Amino acid sequence: MLEKTYDAKSVEPRIATRWEQADAFRAGANAKPGRESFSIVIPPPNVTGSLHMGHALNNTLQDIMVRFERMRGKDTLWQPGMDHAGIATQMVVERQLMERQLPGRREMGRDAFIDKVWEWKEESGGQIINQLKRLGASCDWSRERFTMDEGLSEAVREVFVSLYKHGLIYRGKRLVNWDPEFETAISDLEVENREVDGHMWHFKYPLAGGETYTYVEKDADGNVVLEEERDYISIATTRPETMLGDGAVAVHPSDERYAPIIGKFCEIPVGPKEHRRLIPIITDEYPDKNFGSGAVKITGAHDFNDYQVARRNHIPLYRLMDTKAALRDDGEPYAVCAEQAMKIAKSGELPGENEVDDINLVPDEYRGLDRYAARKRIVDAINAEGLAVTVKDEEGNDIPFVENKKIMQPFGDRSGVVIEPMLTDQWFADAKELAGPAIESVREGRTNFVPKNWEKTYFDWMENIEPWCISRQLWWGHQIPAWYGPDGQVFVEKTEEEALDAAIQHYIAHEGPWKAWVEEQLENYEPGNILTRDEDVLDTWFSSALWPFSTLGWPEETEELARYYPTSVLVTGFDIIFFWVARMMMAGLHFMKDEDGNRVEPFHTVYVHALVRDKNGQKMSKSKGNVIDPLDLIEEYGADALRFTLAIMAAQGRDVKLDESRIAGYRNFGTKLWNATRFAEMNGMKLDGSFRPSGATQTINRWILTELSKTTEDVTTAIENFRFNEAADSLYRFVWHELCDWYLELLKPVFMGEDEAAKAEAQHCVAYVLAETYKLLHPFMPFMTEELWNHIGGEGLCCHADWHEPGFRDEEAADEINWLVDLISGIRSARADVNVPPSAKAPLILVGANATTRERTARHYPALERLARIDSLDFEKDAPKGSAQVIIGEATACIPLGSLIDVTAETARLTKAIGKVDADIDRSRKKLGNEKFVANADPEVVATERERFEELKQQREQLSVALSRVAEAG
Repeated sequence: MLEKTYDAKSVEPRIATRWEQADAFRAGANAKPGRESFSIVIPPPNVTGSLHMGHALNNTLQDIMVRFERMRGKDTLWQPGMDHAGIATQMVVERQLMERQLPGRREMGRDAFIDKVWEWKEESGGQIINQLKRLGASCDWSRERFTMDEGLSEAVREVFVSLYKHGLIYRGKRLVNWDPEFETAISDLEVENREVDGHMWHFKYPLAGGETYTYVEKDADGNVVLEEERDYISIATTRPETMLGDGAVAVHPSDERYAPIIGKFCEIPVGPKEHRRLIPIITDEYPDKNFGSGAVKITGAHDFNDYQVARRNHIPLYRLMDTKAALRDDGEPYAVCAEQAMKIAKSGELPGENEVDDINLVPDEYRGLDRYAARKRIVDAINAEGLAVTVKDEEGNDIPFVENKKIMQPFGDRSGVVIEPMLTDQWFADAKELAGPAIESVREGRTNFVPKNWEKTYFDWMENIEPWCISRQLWWGHQIPAWYGPDGQVFVEKTEEEALDAAIQHYIAHEGPWKAWVEEQLENYEPGNILTRDEDVLDTWFSSALWPFSTLGWPEETEELARYYPTSVLVTGFDIIFFWVARMMMAGLHFMKDEDGNRVEPFHTVYVHALVRDKNGQKMSKSKGNVIDPLDLIEEYGADALRFTLAIMAAQGRDVKLDESRIAGYRNFGTKLWNATRFAEMNGMKLDGSFRPSGATQTINRWILTELSKTTEDVTTAIENFRFNEAADSLYRFVWHELCDWYLELLKPVFMGEDEAAKAEAQHCVAYVLAETYKLLHPFMPFMTEELWNHIGGEGLCCHADWHEPGFRDEEAADEINWLVDLISGIRSARADVNVPPSAKAPLILVGANATTRERTARHYPALERLARIDSLDFEKDAPKGSAQVIIGEATACIPLGSLIDVTAETARLTKAIGKVDADIDRSRKKLGNEKFVANADPEVVATERERFEELKQQREQLSVALSRVAEAG
C-alpha cells in the first residue's frame, strides 16, 4: 500500500539514484529505430555559479522538452557542461589565496596560479551541476564538458587561427570597457549601469590668442535674451579628470550661438599655462544644443560617444590613464605645448589614434593620481584660476556653477568599481562580416525565435554590430595562440612549434635586420628565446560561441557530431541574445557545413524565456532583499512543486511573478494525485497490460478515456509549440477536476456496488488512466511520477515509458458525463450564491427538458442525489418563483429556495456585499479614469486594474441576480 503522504525529501534522492544507476539519460536512451534525433545543449553555467531562479526556469523548460521527446522515442541528447568563467573564477581563486594568506597570483607567477585554479575547479567548482541534478535535469551527465577541457581548447585554437588567417580576427586599438580592479577589458554583459548621485561642473575653455566673439541667446520666439562678449566657450562635464585628454570641443551645426568661433581653437584650462594644449572647435550632430551650454568636450579615448565623434572628425585620441585608472606616470615627457598643438592643428595634420598612445599629456602634478583624486585637484585648480562658470548664491556672491544630479554610471558587475572606457590594444573579431549569414538565417526562417518579437532585438543588434573585442587581460582562460618575434611581428598558429616554423620562414627566407640574430638563436634554441607568447586570454564568450559543435567533438568528425548537430532548440534568457545566441549563430554558420557545403545553423529554434520576478513583479536583487533561492524552495516543497509552478507560469512573453504560496498550492496538486492513487489502490485497482480503452463498456470509463485523449493532444501540441503554461494548465485541469474530483467520485458507487463486472472494468480502467497520467505529467513532475509508476507496477522506468497515444474517442459518452458534471457544478454554485447550507437537501425541478435530458437525469439520479444534495426530481413547464436557476443545454435546473434559507438574513448579506462591490467598482473606475495613472504606472499594473474592474462588474451582476432570487423566495 502506498504511503499515506508523499515525502519529497526521501523520495527524490532515491529516484535520482535509480536514474543514475540505470544510466537513464544517456544519449539515445529509449530511442526507437528510425526516429529522428532531438538535441539540446545546456547554456553552460559558470563553474563558480550556484542555482538561481533563472537557472531553475531555464533548465526546467529544457528538461520538459527532453523528457517529452525521450518518451516519444526520439534519439535524444541533452548535452551538459560548464563555462570556465574567466574573470569570475580568477576572482574567486585570488580571494581564496588572500583569505589563506598565500602569495598572490603575481607573486607566484602565471603557471603556478593556473595550477591553483585547476585545483579549485576539481575540489570546489561545479557545485551547480549537483544542484541541477537536484532539480531533476535529465542531461547525459557522462558527457559533461568544460570550456577549458582539452577537446574544447583544441576547437578554440582551430577557430582562432582559422579566423585570423581569413582576415576575420585582427589586433588593433579601440575603445573598450576597462575594469581597473581586475585590469582587463570586459564585455558589455559584465557592465552594470547604475543611477548614482553625481555632479556636473561648468568650465570656461579660453579661446586661443585672446580672441573674442559676440555670444547671443534667444528665446523660442527669436527674441534676444542675452548678448555679451566672450573670450571663452563654456562646457559642462561630469568627469573633469578626463579634460586632459580632450581632442576638441563640439557644437551642433545649427547652433547659431557658436557660429563665429567654428574652426577656431580653445585652450584646455588645466596644467601650467605655458604648456596648455589647444584644441579645435568643431561641429557634429552629436551635441544637443538644448542641453547645458550646447558645447561638449570630445575625449575620444575615455568616452564611447566621444570616440565615435572623434573617429568621424579625425580628432586625436589621448589615453590618460593606466590600467588601474590612475593618471599615467610612465615617464614620457610632457610632449606637446600650446604652440606645437596650434601648429599641428592648423596644418590639418592632427595626430592619428595610433600616433599618440606614447605621448603623456598629463602635467607632472597629476601623474600617478587616482582618477578621483585627480578630479578634485583639477576642479580646485580651475576654480582658483577663475575659469569656472559662476552663478550667484543667495547673498549675491559669485560661486562655481556645479549641478547636483543623478547620473548613470557603469560598474563592473563583479569588481564593483566604476568602469573606465579605455583606448587599448586588443584582439578583435570582424563581427560585421560574421553576422551577415546569421542575419539571413533568421530572416529566411531557418532559425526562428519564440516569441517572434525577439527577432527584432536580434536584427537591431546584428545589423549595427561593432567589432567584437575578444581579448582579456587575465590569466585564467584560453591563452591567445599568438607569438611575437623580436621586432613585434605576430605569428598566429595552433602551437608554438608551428609559430616557430612560421617565424623562421619569415625571418630567414627574407633578407632583413633580424635574419642573423634568428639564425644565431636557433643554434642554441630554447623555447621562448625567439618568440614571446601573447599573455592575453580570450573572452569567455569566444569558447561558448562554439558550444553546440565543440561539445560534440569538433574539429574531429565524430559520430555524435553527425547524429546531434544541428541541435534542435536553444532555451535562453533574453539578456544573452547578443552575447551568446548571436555568437553561436555566427560561429556555427561559419564553420559547420553539410555534405553539399551549405552553411548549417546550430539550432532551428531559439526559445526566449522571460524573467523570474518576485510576487510583486519586482526584479530580484540582493539589494532589494527579494531574492528567492530555488534550493530553499526545493527543500521546503520538493523539486516537482517548483518545476510545475515555473512551467504553469511560463507564458510566452510574460515574466514569471513567483509567489511561494503558488508553489505550496502546486505541492497540493501533487498530493491530490498521490491521494487519488491511494484511493484507487484501496479499491482494488489493477494495472492490466491487456486493457484496451476501446473495450470499456461503462459510460463513465469511456468518458474519462476520451478526456485523457483530449488532454494528451492538448499537452503534446502545447509542448511542441513551446506553450509550457498551457500544457501544465491542461494537466492540472485534467488531474484535479476530471480525474480526481469527478471520475473517482463517480466511481465510488461502482466500487461499493454489487456489479462485479463493472467493478472489475473500473479497477482496470482507473489503473490505466493513472498510469497514462503519470506519463503525461512526468516531464513536469518527474520524481513523484517515477515513484508512482514504479509503485503500481509500470514496466521499466517512467522516464522511458512510451508517450500516450491519444487514439480513443467516445463523444457521446463524453457529452453525457460532461453534462452531468456541468449540472452538478451549476447546482452547487447556485446554492453557494445564496448561502444554502451544504447539508441541506433540496428538490430539483427541470424546466424545458427534452427526452435525452430526462433519460440522463433518471440514469444519473443517484449521483445527483449524492453530489448535488437533491431529494426529489420533477419536470415542469415554468420555473417556480424564488428559485436558484442554472441553464444546462436546452433545460433550466431550478432549486426552490423558500425553505432552505433565512430570507431576511440572506437579503441583508447580499445587500451589504453589493454595497462593498459598488464601492470597489467606483474606486477602480476613478483610478482608470486618472490619465496620470494610466500614463505613468507600470503597464502590467494598469492591465491588472482593468482586469479587476471587469471582475468586479461580473461579481455585481451575480450578486444582483442572487438578490432578486432571494426577494422572490420571500
